[in-house]
Amino acid sequence: MSHKKRILIVTPEMDPYIEFSEAAKVIYNYPAKLHERAGMEMRVLMPRFGIINERRHRLHEVVRLSGINIIIDEDDYPLLIKVASLQGVRLQTYFLDNDEFFNRKSVFHDDEGNFYDDNTERMVFFCKGVLETVKKFGWAPDIVMCFGWMTSLLPLYGKVAYKNDPIFNKAKYIYIPFRNDYTGTLGEKFSAKAPIKELDLSQLKHYGTTSNNDMHRGGIYHSDGIVVGSPDLDPEILALIDEVSTTKPVLPYMESPDYLEVYKTFFSLFDQTSE
Repeated sequence: MSHKKRILIVTPEMDPYIEFSEAAKVIYNYPAKLHERAGMEMRVLMPRFGIINERRHRLHEVVRLSGINIIIDEDDYPLLIKVASLQGVRLQTYFLDNDEFFNRKSVFHDDEGNFYDDNTERMVFFCKGVLETVKKFGWAPDIVMCFGWMTSLLPLYGKVAYKNDPIFNKAKYIYIPFRNDYTGTLGEKFSAKAPIKELDLSQLKHYGTTSNNDMHRGGIYHSDGIVVGSPDLDPEILALIDEVSTTKPVLPYMESPDYLEVYKTFFSLFDQTSE
């Protein structure tokens, strides 16, 4: 029997659970159109932001997956895993939860529009939590699709800090940048909070000054392939994608792609490089 390709989708948002940009509906199309039609095995991991209605979407805790502690710069944070079924797709979506980081009435900005000063910790918690949760699944993904700046550390973590783990040692990472959704930077604490395991500061250099563009840059640099997520990406990021297209596969933005054929072909490029 041929291997059923395993696709892990990691995203901060997805319709119908939460939508704070145009990306939510775009991302929904991946499991909705690929899970059954293309015969791929897919799982979705998201943060359980406080504005997600748990009762409406019937989230419930998965006790066997909860109980992990995520360490960030010597501090421990408990990780709870919740799950819901994506209606009409017969696919489970897993939500990573922590009251300190996600139990808020807004996503990345406070009531006055200020970028939360712990967004670095929230990002690191989510990215590391994804890897630890998938390890607990015992489910080795062939492809990890990383949507937006909050996931941009995943290719680096997976390929360096988790490179010898049998769950991730064959995984390929695809980064999908979307239109910028924050200004300013993540701040100086990024250099203290982002390193995990064998990582050191020199490996974070591609994340620059931690602006939104810098997060995209780091994700693009460390990934194995790129999908252009928005038609109006910053010209600086489009230029970078054009530059790296000589060394790694790039799927340009498409208004209404034929997901079945386009992505089966795109994913096959990574089969060739993983042998």
